[in-house]
Amino acid sequence: MHKIKVLISFDLPNIYVERIRNVSPNLEVMQSRDKDEALDLIHDVDILFAGFFSLQLFLAAKKLRWIQAWGAGVDRLLLPQVVKSDVVVTNAGGVHPTPVSEHAIALMLCLCRKLHLYIRNESERRWERFESGESIEQVEELSGKTVGIIGLGRIGAELAKKAKCLGMRVIATKRHPSRHASTTVDLLIRPSNLKRLLAESDFVVLTLPLTNETEGMIGEAQLKSMKQTGYLINVSRGKIVQEDKLIEAVKQRLIAGAGLDTFENEPLPESSELWGLRNVIITPHIAGQTPHYMDSVTNIFCENLNRFIHKQPLINAVDKKLGY
Repeated sequence: MHKIKVLISFDLPNIYVERIRNVSPNLEVMQSRDKDEALDLIHDVDILFAGFFSLQLFLAAKKLRWIQAWGAGVDRLLLPQVVKSDVVVTNAGGVHPTPVSEHAIALMLCLCRKLHLYIRNESERRWERFESGESIEQVEELSGKTVGIIGLGRIGAELAKKAKCLGMRVIATKRHPSRHASTTVDLLIRPSNLKRLLAESDFVVLTLPLTNETEGMIGEAQLKSMKQTGYLINVSRGKIVQEDKLIEAVKQRLIAGAGLDTFENEPLPESSELWGLRNVIITPHIAGQTPHYMDSVTNIFCENLNRFIHKQPLINAVDKKLGY
């Protein structure tokens, strides 16, 4: 019987590679740790567990039937050639809701309680209390504030649940609001009503995928629609935000600040003005990190391998045209 060939194109520890091999004796599992090795191995591979990926790799994969993404975002995989092909794409959805929602809450708490400013003062041994009623640097409470979640997928839904536990009002956008029933969302609206969410939210949190529709969607007009006391939190993809417009909005105090985990260019260049903005918190694209990541993503892949072998529908299948 022809063995199903699987290529893992990233450095997955052996304990997880063995778990994948043990799914079925009908699997031949290979691993590549660099681009050249991946290109040497890909020509007759059926399944790609994608860390490294490129157009060259895809074009060389003459027998490829399925790509399992390492992460939840698949924008880097959805090249025009992939979208037009019959190759199925699945993602690691389900791994990220807990760590990413916790990271978003952490950024919101830091900005609300001004912890970022106190931490900077600590390094300079400076005692300074931010308590002026007129200052945007006044210490505040999350309870009673409104969080606007743009993109109510699994991450957004988990964030909504946590926000309600903190006493917040939750507004969210979803392409098909009628399909979502939840006691954790006070107001669910379509993306076309984004301006209302921006105007009513104290924290605007981006938890949506990068697609042709969402790239650059937060620009000058959207930032001007936000409260002057509002904060932008981005734990999704950097290219959803027009970074130059965000910098100007913070500098001109059109908004109070931002908590950013993703950026248009990564690593964030040393020359970026974002580094020097007092009310901007920068983290280096680590919102999704968790010590349980390898275990969880391997479980998803193994579940899908079983389904693939038995010709069952795969979980986390991506609509390649929609981009998620």
